[in-house]
Amino acid sequence: MPNPILIQLSSAKVHFRGENLGEGLHFTWKQGEHWAVYGDSGKSLTGLLETLLGKTLLSQGHLLTPFADEYVAKQNLAGQVHSFRDLIALVSQDYPIRNKAGLQNFYYQQRFNSADVHDTITVGSYLHSIPAMRKGPWTPEKVAQLLRLNHLLDASLLMLSNGETRRLSLAVGLLRQPLLYLMDQPLTGLDQESRAAFGDFLAACIHANIHVLLTTTSAEIPAQITHIAYLKDSEALQTWNRTQYAPQIKPTPIHSWDLSPVLPILSSYPVYSGSVVSLEGVSIRYGQTLILDKINWNIQSGERWRLKGKNGSGKSTLISLLIGENPQSYSQNFYLFGKKRGSGESIWELKKPIGFVAPELSRYFPRNQSLRKVILSGLFDTLGLFKSVTPEQEALAQTWMETFQLQDLKETYFFELSLAQQRWALLARALIKKPQLLILDEASQGLDEQQRELFKNTLQDLLLRLPATIIYVSHYEEDVPPCVNLELVLS
Repeated sequence: MPNPILIQLSSAKVHFRGENLGEGLHFTWKQGEHWAVYGDSGKSLTGLLETLLGKTLLSQGHLLTPFADEYVAKQNLAGQVHSFRDLIALVSQDYPIRNKAGLQNFYYQQRFNSADVHDTITVGSYLHSIPAMRKGPWTPEKVAQLLRLNHLLDASLLMLSNGETRRLSLAVGLLRQPLLYLMDQPLTGLDQESRAAFGDFLAACIHANIHVLLTTTSAEIPAQITHIAYLKDSEALQTWNRTQYAPQIKPTPIHSWDLSPVLPILSSYPVYSGSVVSLEGVSIRYGQTLILDKINWNIQSGERWRLKGKNGSGKSTLISLLIGENPQSYSQNFYLFGKKRGSGESIWELKKPIGFVAPELSRYFPRNQSLRKVILSGLFDTLGLFKSVTPEQEALAQTWMETFQLQDLKETYFFELSLAQQRWALLARALIKKPQLLILDEASQGLDEQQRELFKNTLQDLLLRLPATIIYVSHYEEDVPPCVNLELVLS
């Protein structure tokens, strides 16, 4: 007897974020199957998950959810309105964090301000606040043990690293007591140790009779996966049983963007000579927690450094010192461009020669900010554009948009862009100010394989033409441009 169908997408034409995800899409998920889906577009992969959750528009076709029929019927008989979504958990690439008043009104700098940290609930309190629509086996204590969160239970949510926040989001998904567990790029942001332990997490889910489906890359398909799907952008899904699967030959990505429009701009970048960064015995602690312990680091102009370390090793805290976001910098023996911090410079003077790219910045732009405004905001070191700009500045933004093929999206709200488009916009935002120090913190995080290769190649071409000093953060060796040849490892 064939395995029962859990969920089925039939002859579907899907619209997601203003675009057509695909026509005539078919997907059948049966009992006992655990899926990995990869594809040419991260946006399309996210759209597929949202479709399975019933949150996209189907102009034709159907989404059937027989796995939940018994549950919904039982709740209806009890006089309550419930949905199949009660039985599904989705871990997206967004991490909503709220303060103790329940307001999601944080800005980027607050992560490094001790007063604001104390206004955010702890990991333990957050885990105990997660509601579930039904009873199940997962408790805060059990998920904390499984996801290695026990040592963080008293930590503020704002103090978590990107990888720690990802593990927390996976734990929260389990507390929803799901029957189906959808995960959008769950390995993104995890260090090597956490990626290796992810298989144990999947095994625990499967042992608890949870069916899992995750989006990933073709190079990171966990051993616990039984079925694989490839979603070609705006086309049908190809599917395989794991035993029959062979990696697909995909189009060769373009080497990099054509940089000819910005070559005159790159040649006009200011040249700085001397010491760019000097840290001597720098230590940072929050309460009783020591984040950085006597760090020494000297960077000379034109050097290209990679910053490495496990999740929670203090990489983000160290970068917060360099970009002027950490108030503890004033008490440290710390020099930037030859000047000791706290010697009278304003925060805006400090930021002026520094370009910064990090995926979490995307969460903090006001929702009324267009792509064009986000790029122009880099000229003023603000998370959004709030002043008039000159025709010359407009032309500069236009050139960068054309270089990264974003010009047709210039008035599109930033939050409506695909993840890849947001990453290119953030890079343009950092470069438009002609920085002398460029800091790239997991800048290509969440991109599909071809976009990551394009991002690395473009950066390599850019960096070979820039006099800027570089700090590059990544957990993936294959994402690091070859010209980045020095390394600092935090333990």
